[in-house]
Amino acid sequence: MLIFALLFGNDELLQWIWDFVYEKRHVILMSPHWSVFAAFCAHFIFSAPFMILDLLSPRVPWIQKYRIHREVATFHQWTRCAARILLKYAIGVLPLTTLFMFLRHTHFPERAPSSFLALKECVSCLLVFDTLFFIFHYSIHKIPWLYHNIHRIHHLNRETFALAAQDSSIYELLSLQALAFFSAMLVGCHPVSEILFHVINTWMAVEDHCAFDFPWALHRLLPCFSGAPHHLAHHQQFLGNFAPYFRHWDCIFGTSLHIQDQNERGRRNTA
Repeated sequence: MLIFALLFGNDELLQWIWDFVYEKRHVILMSPHWSVFAAFCAHFIFSAPFMILDLLSPRVPWIQKYRIHREVATFHQWTRCAARILLKYAIGVLPLTTLFMFLRHTHFPERAPSSFLALKECVSCLLVFDTLFFIFHYSIHKIPWLYHNIHRIHHLNRETFALAAQDSSIYELLSLQALAFFSAMLVGCHPVSEILFHVINTWMAVEDHCAFDFPWALHRLLPCFSGAPHHLAHHQQFLGNFAPYFRHWDCIFGTSLHIQDQNERGRRNTA
């Protein structure tokens, strides 16, 4: 969060970053291979601290205080999950990104957006993505054929861990990538804002699945966000909390779960 605060509060830093990217745009912005590699690395790097916490958890009592369920993912589970995601990136996400870049004609302005504009566009992209995801997620839970053929694989991880945010069927992974691309297109944001949106989107998905509830978690700082307890309740009960990041759609449509009750039940089940 400190990094994001620096980015969104410093126009010169954004311009410096954009100058570097703009100079190498043919390599960084127009190469699907680099984009997909960067996306996978971002997901793994954001997940890595939680993997370390999982490995230390049995030996360090204070870590257990912040866990929201007692089952700890093993190193073997982490490596198998990483291999599955990497394979799906290679055979699915890379061709989709290549097609998207071929069909889309992106304008690369010389000036970076102001920090205020970048923040506004990132929040707009998150809100659009949250809406599209809610519709998609609600639909695949309510239509049995879609659930069993698209979404069931993701729910094999009944107890969440950070890397499992993208541990899903290839059809679901491609659908979510398409929703992210489409969200940025609808907003029509600057390439810098779009890059930041994809980075923040990846981080928030990891935090939703991390199985830790730290005092500095995003949903603790900004109550409009859902967070790991909110999403764990969805994985355990399947009945609600369909929106990925914000709370408003679940509240409006009556699909919001009582997080505290669900967490207590989860702890009793794993005791």
